[in-house]
Amino acid sequence: MEAPLLLVLAAGAGRRLGEIKALYRLGPLTAVEQVLAAGAGADRAVVLGAQAERVRAALPADVSVVENPDWARGRTGGLRLAVQRFPGRDFLVAPVDVPLVAAGTHRALRLAWAEAGAPPLGWLAPAFAGLGTNAPARAGHPVLIGRELLARLAAFEADRPLKDLRASANPRWLLAVDDEAILDDLDSPADGLRLRRRLDGQAGG
Repeated sequence: MEAPLLLVLAAGAGRRLGEIKALYRLGPLTAVEQVLAAGAGADRAVVLGAQAERVRAALPADVSVVENPDWARGRTGGLRLAVQRFPGRDFLVAPVDVPLVAAGTHRALRLAWAEAGAPPLGWLAPAFAGLGTNAPARAGHPVLIGRELLARLAAFEADRPLKDLRASANPRWLLAVDDEAILDDLDSPADGLRLRRRLDGQAGG
């Protein structure tokens, strides 16, 4: 069984952010470079859409590309195209707007997946609960999805929500991680400033 493919969903136009999210600079790296770096050592692919050629030109040579011409309808269509390109693979699906997830979180998800026997219909997500709080853990990204569950996307329209796919997963479980970045959303200029401050704090700490 091949190890899960890291699939970065980076097709959106970033209208609220004011620029393509994939190329938004966070410290020395862009958002897409941050995600790819966290998954270094694994097979990696990126789903492109808006300004695809510009983003493609900024990617490492060893990263595969899946272009989604219908990207404006949503992420499901791009994921479906990736399944067609890489059939029979489990995917670690990482949205580019959650760019600061630690490499250790990627490794922990992969380890938990392997220990569970790489379930073909499985869905594994990380979850974070702040220290000293009674709040329940919140699920975030990236998520690991089994190959047989992914194959069911062939029957999905491009704009059908992925929560419909998650609903039919078995097993579906959460892995507790100490990584608040799994909850990020790079959606607006204010989000970008917040994430840059976090990186600056990590560098200074």
